[in-house]
Amino acid sequence: MSEKKYTSLDYLKEITGGEDEILKEFIIMFFEQLPEFKDGLHEHLSNKRYKELGELAHKAKSSVMTFGMEELGWKLKELQLKTQKLEDIDSYPDYLSEFDLVIGHAEQELQEEMKKLK
Repeated sequence: MSEKKYTSLDYLKEITGGEDEILKEFIIMFFEQLPEFKDGLHEHLSNKRYKELGELAHKAKSSVMTFGMEELGWKLKELQLKTQKLEDIDSYPDYLSEFDLVIGHAEQELQEEMKKLK
């Protein structure tokens, strides 16, 4: 039984024509964005800056979907919409826990992919 894959490079391979060098650049850019997403989301939540939390969730959504994390992308969209209405605030930490879990796995998978690229 294969273990669950969190990422997929299919979309990126399609838009880059499968060029390893360009794929690497996209992965590196994603890794550079991660501290902003991880730290920023938690910081906005702990400081009750829900508008900024939603804006950053929106920005992170685009990045994670590029790497095939569809489910996480939709979760971030849900979070964004909830923050706009200040709805169900007690659920926001659950979204960040999910984000942290999936991103942790995604980082490992993408580091493995980087090793395979020429």
